[in-house]
Amino acid sequence: MSYHYHYVLLLAMLIFTTTIRAQLSDLSRIEYTFFPQRNSDNSFRRLRIFAKYPVKLNDNESYLVPGIEYRNVNFIYRDETTFDINGLERFSSLEASLAYTFKLKNNWRFAAQAGAIAASNFEKEGLNSEDILFTGSFYFVKNKKEDPNINKPWRLILGLRYSTNAGRPFPLPFINYYREFRSNWSFVLGVPKSNVKYVFKKKNALQVFTTLDGFFANIQNNRNFFDLVTSEQKTASNISMTIVLSGLGYERYLTNHLMLYSYAGFTVINDIRLRDNDQEDVLTINDQNSLYIRAGLKLKI
Repeated sequence: MSYHYHYVLLLAMLIFTTTIRAQLSDLSRIEYTFFPQRNSDNSFRRLRIFAKYPVKLNDNESYLVPGIEYRNVNFIYRDETTFDINGLERFSSLEASLAYTFKLKNNWRFAAQAGAIAASNFEKEGLNSEDILFTGSFYFVKNKKEDPNINKPWRLILGLRYSTNAGRPFPLPFINYYREFRSNWSFVLGVPKSNVKYVFKKKNALQVFTTLDGFFANIQNNRNFFDLVTSEQKTASNISMTIVLSGLGYERYLTNHLMLYSYAGFTVINDIRLRDNDQEDVLTINDQNSLYIRAGLKLKI
């Protein structure tokens, strides 16, 4: 298996850690992403909605947190192909998850989460086994953001994330370090997102960021096609997109907990591929770096 494949697989699985930040602080979100493809009429559009509800279990600040997330991906595919693209422009995913968190000694907190995801183009009635992905994760969090005795507030998150995404499951580490280093200035160092943020007029913030994004979904009716480059017959069983991008973001708090946000950037890695049952690449759809725009509204703790 090629080095390139391992590299892309690692990035694709790291994308699933983007839910970590939401598991810790976001209660609900509605978000729209627009990602046009450079030198092509292709485009990627995604609607994402999720909600969760913390249930307090006792006075020790232990919580059970059920959650649900829906994603609708419209991948408009206009490049010439040697196979039928009908049914390949609409993908959906639905995730149900359950998290548990409680306090530890020395201001540490532990959180664990498990979930199941159905992600497919859903051409057939009902689910296939290939449509289902499973995830699990655990994190240790030490938060000094609200400590009045700390001159430069900080937070550290350490954890592992496991996913059956892409058919080759293995755990991946997660590290996120936040620190306020000057009045109205802070930074986050980690994966899947790093940034430097400036807060002004109390309810507004600008940031420079680098982050990961993407999706993975099963294709229920596999696509068979003849590869004109290799002169081989190939079968596409799933689709994945993995991108790394950098850009600028703006956030505005409408209330103490309701925030409007928008991000615009340019990709530095852009990998959209069809793959077979062995997760080997069979077709690169687009790998040219492009503009990326994302905006939404979220409710935070």
